[in-house]
Amino acid sequence: MSVGERRARMGLCGLGAMGSPAVAEAVAAVGAEAVWEGLRAEMESSAMGRRAAAVDPDVIARATAACGSRFLIPGDSEWPAEVDLLAGVSVGGQAGPPLGLWVRGTELPALTGGVAVVGARACTTYGEQVAATLAADVAAAGRPVVSGLAFGIDAAAHRGALGSRGLTLGVVASGLDQPYPSANARLADAVIGQGALVSEMPPGYRPTRYAFLARNRLIAALSAGVVVVEASARSGAKNTASWASALGRPVMAVPGPVTSSLTATPHRLIREGEAVLVGSADDVLSLLAPLGTREEPDGRGESRPIDALPSGPRELRESIRARESVSVAELAARTGQSMVDVLANLAELIERGWVQEEPDGTVRLPGRPTAQGQEK
Repeated sequence: MSVGERRARMGLCGLGAMGSPAVAEAVAAVGAEAVWEGLRAEMESSAMGRRAAAVDPDVIARATAACGSRFLIPGDSEWPAEVDLLAGVSVGGQAGPPLGLWVRGTELPALTGGVAVVGARACTTYGEQVAATLAADVAAAGRPVVSGLAFGIDAAAHRGALGSRGLTLGVVASGLDQPYPSANARLADAVIGQGALVSEMPPGYRPTRYAFLARNRLIAALSAGVVVVEASARSGAKNTASWASALGRPVMAVPGPVTSSLTATPHRLIREGEAVLVGSADDVLSLLAPLGTREEPDGRGESRPIDALPSGPRELRESIRARESVSVAELAARTGQSMVDVLANLAELIERGWVQEEPDGTVRLPGRPTAQGQEK
């Protein structure tokens, strides 16, 4: 890739037109260099020309080096091919892959196949705990956790992954010299140390509402699936889920209290069949695993020793109440088993230690020893 191509893409990113269908189509048609030079030639004759005239790629390049980041473009060995799929989808008037990406931290190929965990900034304690636990378990299983470094669910997801010593990827809507929000600066440093930060905004650029929406498409593209934990009816997480659906990525949602407004988006996604209900990392990992490679949970919980008993003896055992002595005739009446079957099944239960025979011929459940050695 020529120096001119890299410089042109850096300049186009400086226009702040992330996810612009017009720019994406123009670059796809004639190339980044031609589009950049064409905009520079327009100068004062158009709004984009005036914006291009104010952007100096050399200044951006120096700022990139100063903050310790690297600028990736298509064709680079580290370029994530997943984002190229954005060329064929559109959500909310935005479309197209990024023209370039700034990265700080681990090389992106090591962070593929991740799980995006997104949700409300003003989340509840429940949502924060769910996000952190789910992210920790996902990361411990070997999948990176992807989120947007924002307050609330995003921060909890990153912290969960960091706490389990897993990988995590933060996609931000600002320059990487001062990742937004600034109050999460220490978290941003931790993410860089145990993963990476990514942005399509040049260093020195502040986030806008448009940039946040464009950022969401990168979160969806850079993950294998998206989990929505808590989100109100009007939420950026809803936008991220829409991008994931458009890209064919699995969308998952965690249910919550019906009394909370923050369950509006997860519940709607589940109700309308746009998301699969998940409650744990096992649910997420099972959904993302190739077919037949991960055993599906049977939903019955852990097996108990009594479950291993044949049906006849188990029926007898469960018909005996605590602290009672019961006769063979009474057990036959309770279970409907014949006297012969009751005697045979009781013999098996007594041999296995499930019931205890009394001197008068009745049976009872074995007592638990107390501190004094007596039975309860």
